[in-house]
Amino acid sequence: MSSREYVILVDEADNELGVEEKMKAHEEGRLHRAFSIVIINSRKQLLLQQRARTKYHCGGLWTNTCCSHPRPGEALEEAIHRRLKEEMGIDCQLKKVLKFKYKTEFSNGLTEHEIDHVYTGRYDKNPIINKTEAEAFKWISIQDLKKDITLNPQKYTPWFIIMLKHLDKKRILNKI
Repeated sequence: MSSREYVILVDEADNELGVEEKMKAHEEGRLHRAFSIVIINSRKQLLLQQRARTKYHCGGLWTNTCCSHPRPGEALEEAIHRRLKEEMGIDCQLKKVLKFKYKTEFSNGLTEHEIDHVYTGRYDKNPIINKTEAEAFKWISIQDLKKDITLNPQKYTPWFIIMLKHLDKKRILNKI
């Protein structure tokens, strides 16, 4: 089995165009499919992960509970559960709440250009993090998170900040 990872290339309407090796897609800024998961507990706290410093970009930054790409031929519903379990040791019911497109260029020459499918779920236990993916986790209230992002935006991944604005605009976090 190849150790290379591949992403699904898509058009602006999220229709599949083909596949590309993950790093090449990020080097060329090709639009591809991704997903993000936001877990909230019964105390209305979000579960954040601090990305492992060894990640190909945004190492050490705080972000949503889990984010990744579905594999070619893998349904989003399968991918979200697979990665949430692999990264955070969590399996719970997830609900798709929105989809958005963004593009962010990083200082290392890589570009995230994604159509991001966002899922939410509720979970009340602490995760069992995969140290190759995340070096830490924390539960934080939405109010405290917004305050910290305003004061320290450099501590958070760009897509997480964009996603929170979309979630806030649609009042999704208040409904979970």
